[in-house]
Amino acid sequence: MTLRCVLDGGRYYEGARWHAGRLWFVDCMERTLLSLSLSGECEQHAKFDDTPCGLGVLPDGTLIVLTMFRKRLLAYRDGALSLYADLSGIATGTIDDMIVDGLGRAYVGDLGFDLPPPPDRDAPGRIILAMPDGAIRVVADGLRFPNGIAVSADNSRLVVAEMDGACLADYAIEPNGDLKLRGRFGFMKSPDGICLDQDGAVWVAAFGEDAFIRLDAAGRELQRIEVLGRRALACALGGAERKTLFCLSAATSYEELRQRKSSARIDAVDVEVAGAGYP
Repeated sequence: MTLRCVLDGGRYYEGARWHAGRLWFVDCMERTLLSLSLSGECEQHAKFDDTPCGLGVLPDGTLIVLTMFRKRLLAYRDGALSLYADLSGIATGTIDDMIVDGLGRAYVGDLGFDLPPPPDRDAPGRIILAMPDGAIRVVADGLRFPNGIAVSADNSRLVVAEMDGACLADYAIEPNGDLKLRGRFGFMKSPDGICLDQDGAVWVAAFGEDAFIRLDAAGRELQRIEVLGRRALACALGGAERKTLFCLSAATSYEELRQRKSSARIDAVDVEVAGAGYP
């Protein structure tokens, strides 16, 4: 599987989502919302006063962007940003990644501590649900640094990467949006962003392995795409048939991130199994 570079020269790309024929994502360090065409044309759409990270798309096509430290979800409509949900009263730590399912429910990862991570952290991470009617509640806890989140096409399954737990947590989604833990699977170093495909397999950006790894529901590794010397950050399946895997990576390290040193890139590769669900 040969990667082809489609965009280079960013700082720290995150939150990749395929929407309306383009790949949408953020540059966390530049605090910008961007989109990319398949031909490689990049457009900047918005600038933030806080660090953006996760993205989601409402059923009507509105983009929702998470900002980490002010703990807000912002709606991007008609070229402007507006407040969608304020999570500062419920989040106990920095919020990180998020996803919006097909019913417009936003699932948000709450680390349970403020970044940079304290050395004595345990498992205070939670998932917060922001409903379309504005109701907000916690629907999962006991997570070890919840990161990338994905939801199946039928809105019945949610998978979240536990970055400190080195695994994926698998939840059943109840009709009211609550989550019921079914178990944990897989093992990889520092899983970050994830996405699902039509076989129910999960593509994982493994930050600590410099690789994008595809796992089946039992945690068996099916495929591996290495980006040696670069940290794997996020991934999304897009393109006309959702058979293009976009791989977001950065030349950086934990120490360099603390010094705001990073160089981001997006590569693409064609895969056999199409994407499914959200993202």
